Amino acid sequence: MSAQDLEQALLLDNQLCFRLYAASRAIIRGYRPMLEALGLTYPQYLVMLVLWEWQARPPEQPSVKALGERLLLDSGTLTPLLKRLEQLGLVQRQRAQRDEREVHLTLSAAGLALRDQVLPLREELLCRSGLDLNAMGELRTRLDDLLGQLLALEG
Repeated sequence: MSAQDLEQALLLDNQLCFRLYAASRAIIRGYRPMLEALGLTYPQYLVMLVLWEWQARPPEQPSVKALGERLLLDSGTLTPLLKRLEQLGLVQRQRAQRDEREVHLTLSAAGLALRDQVLPLREELLCRSGLDLNAMGELRTRLDDLLGQLLALEG
């Protein structure tokens, strides 16, 4: 690799990781005012999305561990999120009777009701993005492929 090629390769604007990071931050900033109106942070919103998904298609064990696996987060990150959602009256946590180390999750009535308020937010952000549904679908597919490959490298 020539010195010029190396210099080009190291430019910030040529880094895929930076583009992903910047896009992620911009998306989160777009959601922030809408979610603040509902009393949620973006990570709490992600937790709620999974719990709403589980309402329709429950996993074998709707546990903190399963939630962490779904969101690619560890329990140290999830625990404060879940405590706050529980304080807000959206989620209930209950220790499993057969194994007290396992914590099961359920949505409260308020947590279920919040779902109807969230759908318009997603659609509003999609409209503001300027991407059509096909472009959004293609991007999601490519990101899923990239994520799958990167997770496979982790072993």
